[in-house]
Amino acid sequence: MWRSGHRGKVRFLLMTLGSALGVFCLSTVLTIPSILTSHDARTAAREPTPGKSNVLYQEFRDPYGAQPLHRLFVARIAPGPAPLPPGVKRLPNEGEVIISPRLADLLRANPRSSGLIPGRVIGTIAPEGLGDTEDLYAYIGTTPAELTDPKELGSFGTGRSWRQIVDPSALTVLRFTLGCIVLLPLVIYLSVCARLSGESRARRLAALRLVGLSVKDTLRVNAGESVLAASVGAVLGLTGYLLANELMSRVGLPGLHWYPADGRPEWVTVAVCLLGCPALAWFVGQFSARQAVLSPIDVRRTGERKPPKKFGVLLLVPGLGIIVGYCVLGALGRDSAGGAASSLLVPGAVLLTGVGLVFGLAPITAWLARRLGGVVESLPMALAMRRTEVDPGSSLRVVTGLVLLVFGASLTQGVLIELDQVSRRTAPVQEYNLRLSDVSQAQRKALAGVPGVRMATVSYSSWDPLDGSDVARADLVVGTCGQLAAYTRQATGCVDGRVMQLHDGHTPSEYDPKAGERYPFALEDGRRVLLTVPAERVDLHPWGASVFQSGALLVPPPLLPSGLADANGVLTLVSDADPDTIRAVLDGIGRIAPTAAVEPVGIVIDSLAQLTVIRSLLVVGMALGLVIGVAAFVVSAADRAVERRGQVTALALLGARAGTLRMVQVVQVLVPLVVGLGAAIVTGWLAESSYLITGGGSVHWDWEGLPLLFACALGVLFAAGLASLPMVRRHVDPEHIRRD
Repeated sequence: MWRSGHRGKVRFLLMTLGSALGVFCLSTVLTIPSILTSHDARTAAREPTPGKSNVLYQEFRDPYGAQPLHRLFVARIAPGPAPLPPGVKRLPNEGEVIISPRLADLLRANPRSSGLIPGRVIGTIAPEGLGDTEDLYAYIGTTPAELTDPKELGSFGTGRSWRQIVDPSALTVLRFTLGCIVLLPLVIYLSVCARLSGESRARRLAALRLVGLSVKDTLRVNAGESVLAASVGAVLGLTGYLLANELMSRVGLPGLHWYPADGRPEWVTVAVCLLGCPALAWFVGQFSARQAVLSPIDVRRTGERKPPKKFGVLLLVPGLGIIVGYCVLGALGRDSAGGAASSLLVPGAVLLTGVGLVFGLAPITAWLARRLGGVVESLPMALAMRRTEVDPGSSLRVVTGLVLLVFGASLTQGVLIELDQVSRRTAPVQEYNLRLSDVSQAQRKALAGVPGVRMATVSYSSWDPLDGSDVARADLVVGTCGQLAAYTRQATGCVDGRVMQLHDGHTPSEYDPKAGERYPFALEDGRRVLLTVPAERVDLHPWGASVFQSGALLVPPPLLPSGLADANGVLTLVSDADPDTIRAVLDGIGRIAPTAAVEPVGIVIDSLAQLTVIRSLLVVGMALGLVIGVAAFVVSAADRAVERRGQVTALALLGARAGTLRMVQVVQVLVPLVVGLGAAIVTGWLAESSYLITGGGSVHWDWEGLPLLFACALGVLFAAGLASLPMVRRHVDPEHIRRD
């Protein structure tokens, strides 16, 4: 290697840098589960467990903007030692508070939020008692009389966290998806790096065999170079990941933050990177050098090559068979959701299809090139097709990473759609309820102007919570017929300017006031005003739980009695139901009214946070897949251009123009890329559809995602065509033609 001149050293450097990039991506993917596990282990260690002790406790978990705020109130009932959670030296006494560093920053930035954390801050929670750097957690000391539902505190810590950052079922899907969009292209990429300058290396190995070196020693020569480059690259890649982890842990991802120690790879990950990458290079070296060792004369004389084997196409048959079968069942309306069979068959079919794309493209491309080469009359097209027919593998090394990237992108779209359906309401609108007593008039006006809020209304109840009695009651909601029609599934019979009763025939109501009944509504001055239930009804069908509920009275704003008590009132904000809008509205509410309790109707704040984490990790996976695909294309295209210099020189001596040579180069790349991307779009969309069909969600066919995939494919083709042009030079070097 070192005595082969400048070319050998450059090849070794490229192989080393390629391996380093691959190990960096591999370390990132393998460390993600340990980051999540470390987070869940710390949150499990602080979970309070009921038992016998001298301390009572009560938990509160509320949204603070789009983040969950966890408060644990503790009250001593007797002197003596008390159970201690991790990260805290002692439990706070009455009037004392211990909070997380992130919550302390928020309290300094928003002094009005201090109402959520009553007491004097005496310290902060250490990292071992927090899930991550952005955790909002507080231990608040109080008296037993202040606790409304106290429990006796036995200890802290459970075997597993009840609030995993990612649900176990979603984590399984996440691991599989990351494997498809990162690990599968990564294996191809590392194989490409191990086979750089494959043709020239094969000629050197064949020469060693012809001068008397044994088969075993010749294979050792080839494996030694590959393994050494992969080993040095693995060390560089692992070192680069450690540095990147120290930086990224301080920045974090949307919804996911971690401590530097969480992202440091475990010994198993280190062993996989330092031993697995060289082992793969050794295996590829053994496979790629087999022809040079067994048939050295054919290699030195550029003998006729064997056509690619067709067994790779057979892998597509069972994979596509299962995928298409589920798609047919979905088109026929057959319910195939759930079940152990689907959970095993669909992932297996996706893997078979992805592997089939890798190994099946070579024979398919060779067959297509043979057919096109026999009918085209264009010289560049004919030359490109004949070259592709003879050596389809060299072109496919260039395009395989990009093909797998498009296939993985389609699968990722399906995962996001399915998780989005599970984690949010199916209604197109989202409501947020806040007690009127928690917000001032100025805050109400500001809340109505939060970006994303489409409507703000108020509602009141005739039931007095101070009575504590379960008596018949009536609710009124302030609104117009236009608002009613816009924010419900269906509303008929509404007349503007009149008080009307809402009636939903699809859902029975707990309270159904009858026409003519009168209900008292409390005023701020302590008096009451009576409202009569009208005979006119509006037939409506709301989007699930809503302020526009059956039995409520719809009161136009001009007819609303003045001075109704805020204690019995609720402010309702309405926005679109997509997760980004929900998160933005919750953040806006948190900025304007940080101490107000917010109820996002129909959703759980933990599910919203989980969806953010999964999206961030999938974006990281797609970014890594993009880096791997682009790197594989650049490395393979550059290596292939160097390998073909002898053929380009021969064609130039025969009189081929520079434009012809460049056209041949572009066509040789674009034809297999068109075949591969077309197959990736079709198979990827079918795989996505089969996943959605078996997932049980309401969306089975992702028609909206197809234009995005086509746009990505066109962008890849355009970039690949431009990148192929500079790879051809017409400089005549005698060294390139002394053999051919």
